Amino acid sequence: MAETVAYPKQRNIAQDMVHYAVESILQKRGFLRRLRDGESAGFQMTADAKSDDVARLVEVMQGDAWAGGDTSLEEMRALYATTCQARRSAMLPISGEEIGAIHDIIRQLDAAWQRLPVGQSWRVVI
Repeated sequence: MAETVAYPKQRNIAQDMVHYAVESILQKRGFLRRLRDGESAGFQMTADAKSDDVARLVEVMQGDAWAGGDTSLEEMRALYATTCQARRSAMLPISGEEIGAIHDIIRQLDAAWQRLPVGQSWRVVI
């Protein structure tokens, strides 16, 4: 089953693209893998502790991207801990290398996104 999600052109990549970066590096089941497994893309999906933990990291990584993508590893971990605590999620074990790899994918996706003309689309296979 293919899911199509339309995004308006915006300054930074959309949150689902950040999900792609996080889920592909950590090999965890988040929003995109839930879609791949047959759930539909609704405004709010059924709560799932494991994918909710991934979503907290996505929020932190997206916030960092919007802020310039240069938050230190210590600050990233602190933000992630605060976000998890506020939402009662567990922190995923994540290394500095994994955060760096996620940053790299986000930068690559963002560069491609900026080159994409308005009205054009990407096809991502998970």
